[in-house]
Amino acid sequence: MRITLVGSRHFGVATLEMLRGRDIAVPRVVVADGGDRLALAAEAAGIAVTVQASPKLVTAAEIAPDTDLIVAAHSHARVGRDALAASRLGGIGYHPSLLPRHRGIAAVEWTIREGDPIAGGTVYHLADRMDAGAIALQEWCFVHKGETARELWERALAPLGLSLLARVIEHARTHTALPAEPQDEQFATQAPRLIG
Repeated sequence: MRITLVGSRHFGVATLEMLRGRDIAVPRVVVADGGDRLALAAEAAGIAVTVQASPKLVTAAEIAPDTDLIVAAHSHARVGRDALAASRLGGIGYHPSLLPRHRGIAAVEWTIREGDPIAGGTVYHLADRMDAGAIALQEWCFVHKGETARELWERALAPLGLSLLARVIEHARTHTALPAEPQDEQFATQAPRLIG
């Protein structure tokens, strides 16, 4: 299994460590910013780093040759159709909500703002529309009373994301396929960036 990892920040680094801990080849890491901690961690591990030509789009040229799967871990760029076609199994990402609820960049913040008693995480297929691809695996957790978005992310949603990604990747490695359940559009809500 050869994975091109697209991501950033702490969750991107944690995902890279999880992949390497499972003896999964990561020939390339793709980042929007060459100074990001994921880029630095990849370089320290001897992994090739590609900085996206556009911070909003990942192209086929940026995907490592012979990639089996693209994994997005804290990436805010859309992985283009050509990039997905350059990977044998396409791509998956982790979203910290029970998709199709809270699609968007501020899912955890909207979970708190809406007073949701239950949160969760979803590993989903990367697609043309952000956060709208088929669900590969999903799991829920309770939201503690008074918990902030950051606390919820650190306590439950980030660890859940690593666990779900690991499970889906193991499934792909074993079955050379990804589970896929279409999202039910009637339940879709948006989680745009909150200002202030």
